[in-house]
Amino acid sequence: MAYRVGVDVGGSFTDFAVLEEETGKLSTLKVFSRPDAPGEEILLALDRLKARDGIEAEKIAYFTHGTTVGVNTVIQRNGDTIALFTTKNFEDVLEVARLKIPQIHNLYSVRPKPLISREGVFGIAERTLATGEILLEPNEADVARAVEAALTAGCNGIVLSFLHAYRNPANELAVKAMIERLAPDLNVIASAQTWPVIREYERTMTAVISGYVRPRVQHYLDRFETVLRKRGISGPLTITKTNGGVMAIDQARAECVQMILSGTAAGVIGAGYLAKASGFDRILSLDIGGTSADVAVIIDGEAQYGVGEVIGDFQIHVPSVSVSSVGQGGGSVAWIDALGLLHAGPESAGSTPGPVCYGRGGEKPTITDAMAAANLIGHMPLGYGAVTVDHAAARAALAPLAERLDTYVESLAGDIVDISISGMYAEVSALVSRYAIDPREFYLFAFGGAGAMLACFLAKELDMKGVVVPPSPGVVSALGGLVADLKNDFIRTIYCDVSAGAATNLVPVLEELEQGARSWLEKQGYRREGEMRLTADMRYAGQSFEIETPLRADWLRSGDANAVASAFHAAHERLYGHADPNACVQMINLRLVISGATPKPPLLEIAPATGPVEPRFSVEGWFSGRSWITGVFNRSDLMAGHGLHGPAIIAQDDTTTVVPPGFELQVDRFGNLVITKSEF
Repeated sequence: MAYRVGVDVGGSFTDFAVLEEETGKLSTLKVFSRPDAPGEEILLALDRLKARDGIEAEKIAYFTHGTTVGVNTVIQRNGDTIALFTTKNFEDVLEVARLKIPQIHNLYSVRPKPLISREGVFGIAERTLATGEILLEPNEADVARAVEAALTAGCNGIVLSFLHAYRNPANELAVKAMIERLAPDLNVIASAQTWPVIREYERTMTAVISGYVRPRVQHYLDRFETVLRKRGISGPLTITKTNGGVMAIDQARAECVQMILSGTAAGVIGAGYLAKASGFDRILSLDIGGTSADVAVIIDGEAQYGVGEVIGDFQIHVPSVSVSSVGQGGGSVAWIDALGLLHAGPESAGSTPGPVCYGRGGEKPTITDAMAAANLIGHMPLGYGAVTVDHAAARAALAPLAERLDTYVESLAGDIVDISISGMYAEVSALVSRYAIDPREFYLFAFGGAGAMLACFLAKELDMKGVVVPPSPGVVSALGGLVADLKNDFIRTIYCDVSAGAATNLVPVLEELEQGARSWLEKQGYRREGEMRLTADMRYAGQSFEIETPLRADWLRSGDANAVASAFHAAHERLYGHADPNACVQMINLRLVISGATPKPPLLEIAPATGPVEPRFSVEGWFSGRSWITGVFNRSDLMAGHGLHGPAIIAQDDTTTVVPPGFELQVDRFGNLVITKSEF
């Protein structure tokens, strides 16, 4: 009997989802993460799976893994010391950037320091024209001087980003070959091989991030693979990607930027799969872990995608699942500033030491401690028995803050929750505006260790249809990696007017993209026909930014420029409410995405209720500073058709669902908790 395993390593917990291929049975597990010893949490989980379920490592046929090591490296700015080689006289590309400040309405806003200082940028005498013609070839003596300067500065890697390398990468590749001869120990990243698109800064920044995180990512992946191979896992090892797919571990080592949002994307994919299978066609996914709350728009099971997602202080420009994040996780620390104002986050207690109430040495009060002080969590073991909540310790941790604010602990606990919700509200409001959606038409799909704990509070503020909590909300990100398809993006910059002749001229480019896509899928060990999706970045002549427009390959092969232009007019009309059919349309980039389907676990229906459900016991819970008698239910007691009114607490191994007063809960046939505002 073979097993497929999905793993998500978060800041506080590492989650496992295990699919038994023959029966479709899905098992889950959660253990504490070990940022001090990466890989140890995976070994511990494998031991527990063997002891609990009899799952031998040798029987694991497929292992996929999502990680935050890349994004954390950028956020914490602890990546490699690297240099940047640019075209001579363009050394200020990172400093100039796009001449924007992060917060345009904040007079004190400052631009972030580049990941490579100006002293680490070196100009190379070379030039490629916008047409792709080589005007000046690089000289090895010039390159040698720059390499020597980079080595003297203590650099361990070099990023190459030359003007118009997206058109013709010859000069970049020539310099890369020179560096590999001159200094073979240096890591070398070429922008044309990382993401070959027009726009110098965006291409450069994406390559810089890839080079900056590469050593840490490669070290992490090497350890990850070594640990699993030593345990006897011989099947394919894959990594979840920023675009919501998965790729082989060797590609992840070479193309680190493709996995920069690995863990975040996996959660969105898992939520989309579960929501679609359960019949919820419009959801906002809410993934709250120990350090952040991540929100994404999912329609008909499909996440929204884009480029320019923010990683720390910077944007990456590879296709990504569009996720908005705010530093309001369960481990976010509550604190009071010099003016006496209460805050929650962005500092997090993480998994070590964690919230005070976990009893692992934490001393700073967190959002989780606020929920414990309000007596809303911890009435049954959490984290598959790994956590026992100490309510008295949580109240003691909040007491000094309450004293400073001249209030009582339970009221302060409600204030901390309110502040965290206000931060989420601001971020979600921006997302709602970005996609022009009405939250009243959407359910909030809550998962992660703290998602179900806080979801109702956020849904109330957004006036949403309700909240959906899946059967195993704590391990949805791990499940996302398990159900994610093999997927890769291919792109070529075209930059042409849309005309019959131009459309026909694109056929060789299309065929090159298709051949590259098929070759990639074969290298992943996929032996069936993949699904291809063709799009183009298009705009009206004179516009500065493009709209990604779905196309059909037969339009290009037949030279049907009218069909191509009409598709763009329709996309422009849909986004902006108007179009100009008489205006000249330009195609900037041609994109192709290939995917190979992976096995998906079936969504099983649960047994119907045969009578009303009763709480195991009741406690005094606090909501917004007011005491309520609150029933505590075990999730395993809830059958299809059961219903109850808030306030209520639903406890289970991987999370706690809090149903505030004014809400009611129904259990659907798949075991989802569907929570809506009460009629009365």
